[in-house]
Amino acid sequence: MSKNALVLPADYADWLISLKRRIAGARQRAVLVANKEQIRRYHDIGRDILDRQSRQGWGAKVIERLSADLQSAFPDMKGLSTSNLKYMRFFAQQCPESTIGQQSADQLPWFHIVTLLTKVPDSAVREWYAREAVQQAWSRDTLTVQIKNQLHLRQGTAITNFDKRLAPPQAGLAVAILKDPYHFDFLGLGDEAHERDIENALIRHITRFLLELGAGFAFVGRQFRLEVEGDEFFLDLLFYHTRLKCYVVVELKATAFKPEHAGQLNFYLAAVDAQIKAPDDKPTIGLLLCKTKKRLVAEYALSGMAKPLGVAEYQLVRALPKPLDTCLPTTEELETELSHEPDQKVQP
Repeated sequence: MSKNALVLPADYADWLISLKRRIAGARQRAVLVANKEQIRRYHDIGRDILDRQSRQGWGAKVIERLSADLQSAFPDMKGLSTSNLKYMRFFAQQCPESTIGQQSADQLPWFHIVTLLTKVPDSAVREWYAREAVQQAWSRDTLTVQIKNQLHLRQGTAITNFDKRLAPPQAGLAVAILKDPYHFDFLGLGDEAHERDIENALIRHITRFLLELGAGFAFVGRQFRLEVEGDEFFLDLLFYHTRLKCYVVVELKATAFKPEHAGQLNFYLAAVDAQIKAPDDKPTIGLLLCKTKKRLVAEYALSGMAKPLGVAEYQLVRALPKPLDTCLPTTEELETELSHEPDQKVQP
């Protein structure tokens, strides 16, 4: 070893890790504080505009003048455009207490709030998406996709036997991660696509597939090979769920659900539990994705299975809901407008 070689203290590596975590945590807290201040400021401005319009009866032209005067006074500050001032007013009008239902609005970035206000007219549904966006740490693009795909109507609706085969609270958590139907329209396939075509397309679009599956799914493999007494068996898709701490086997059926499908998947779960599952993993869960299903047939079939199974439909083609009609600019238009303003700087 060179005489000039640096000899680090024995605990240097652990100390460095601890220090980086503390710095990262402090930066994140600073971002959250700045976001809360911005949301509160926007709500206050919107409330002022509402109050003065109500008392004095002035219209949109005054907002345009206000925007010009504020931008002149604060040339380095973003967010003072006419469009954004109208969003602030709409925010104060729709959320008088600066909350989205029981969810505090200042836990969400501004464009998340704008998206919720303009794309979700029902207040209870809006609160549901606000809560999920905070809990799941959704980006705005993810939030927009989930609203478009009407996740609130599908989450936790798959047919399962989890209440009989899993202990609480695992049963409730497992129900919540499944949905019905699953939307695979991003694959660009027709209704008559075969199982292998769907499977291949899902792997090609794995990022979109994982988004549709939901938070916590980690891809393990496709056509995952198992051997039982010299016979080979191949699982369509194998995942590990990081929150449930268990494997999830997904089988695709390009037909209507049949009771024998449940028996086949039940066997696969038994094999995964015996050969792959670690001692501290929770029981493996199975999900059958079928073209169609009859609820009672599926319920009867699952009631006789020893392993925790769920059945849901998938849709390759679907009709999209009509967009919410609003006189306000779209979120994308507002983002484009703000991107042309000078960068915001912290004022002393």
